[in-house]
Amino acid sequence: MTERYRADRFGVLLLNLGTPDSTSVPDVRRYLREFLSDPRVIDISPIGRWMLLNLIILPFRPKKSAEAYEKIWTDRGSPLMFHGQDLLEKVSTILGEEAQVEFAMRYQNPSVASVLKKFRDNGIDRIVVFPLFPQYSSAAWGSAVEKVYVEVNKCWNVPSVDVVPPFYDHPAFIDAFASVAQRGLEEARADLVLMSFHGLPERHVIKSENEPSACLQREDCCAQITPGNRNCYRAQCYATARLLAAKLGLRDDGYEVAFQSRLGRSPWIHPYTDIRVQELAAKGVKRLAVLEPSFVADCLETIEEIGIRAKEDFESRGGEELILIPSTNSDDAWAQAVVRMIREAWPFGESLAGSHRTMNEVALS
Repeated sequence: MTERYRADRFGVLLLNLGTPDSTSVPDVRRYLREFLSDPRVIDISPIGRWMLLNLIILPFRPKKSAEAYEKIWTDRGSPLMFHGQDLLEKVSTILGEEAQVEFAMRYQNPSVASVLKKFRDNGIDRIVVFPLFPQYSSAAWGSAVEKVYVEVNKCWNVPSVDVVPPFYDHPAFIDAFASVAQRGLEEARADLVLMSFHGLPERHVIKSENEPSACLQREDCCAQITPGNRNCYRAQCYATARLLAAKLGLRDDGYEVAFQSRLGRSPWIHPYTDIRVQELAAKGVKRLAVLEPSFVADCLETIEEIGIRAKEDFESRGGEELILIPSTNSDDAWAQAVVRMIREAWPFGESLAGSHRTMNEVALS
């Protein structure tokens, strides 16, 4: 029988996209420069990306974005940051002494490199990386994981890394998201539920297809996950929506799916949230509840884009109220779901299982 060394502790890296360090224009510009310089985000030629970024976006966009961030900034800073820190605390508490849990951003701070250094300094050479993106996109999940690999490969002693895969259809995610959403929907008393996912350029999803000639060519091309579209972001979003609708008991005519946050002139995946919100108000929908199942933490795209701008558009066109349903953030059910998926990804999960505690057990201890 072969004896294998096993570390006393392993590392958990909770990884989200990023946020500026403050609402100052220079900090927002620094964040946008790093974010939009990523070839997985703006996937055009390097020269074209440089010109777009430096001649069109950065001279004008940072001031506008800084004003948007000011609307959602709190005493604790960015919501994306403090929700991540709160989730870290709960996951760390549940896992106990066996794991060192850290939180990092793909762009800006805390950086992936700084967190990997913390692991090295504490003698941790086995890490579970948890990208906090339910659906796969090269621009988010792919970029975040690539960044981890790049930083890990700079180490002389390269740590063992296991990655939690996209969890768009994982029962733990669906149960946790539905649990949080149900509470909000009961208060909302909505006529219709809109599930708004972050958008992507059409070319991004076409590039992810194993059968690109069929992508976006039929109305029902995302009606199910197939071997050809298994990595398609749009198909995964629709799969999440169907599972959530079933869990929440929504009828087929009781919810819709749309995609938000589009930029530029190239076509993005349809339907567009901002346009659909206005159309629904014009059709006579009075109370519209919006879920955001591609975000596990409320942030600029949920609070400002939907909770402020889309709400104003809906209500100015005859709607009575648009209600933004909070995301999972650091809800106990979500913390438990995160731990469950970490356990599944950790190859030595039998030792982890022995230390796992529920939030109720934590509260009673």
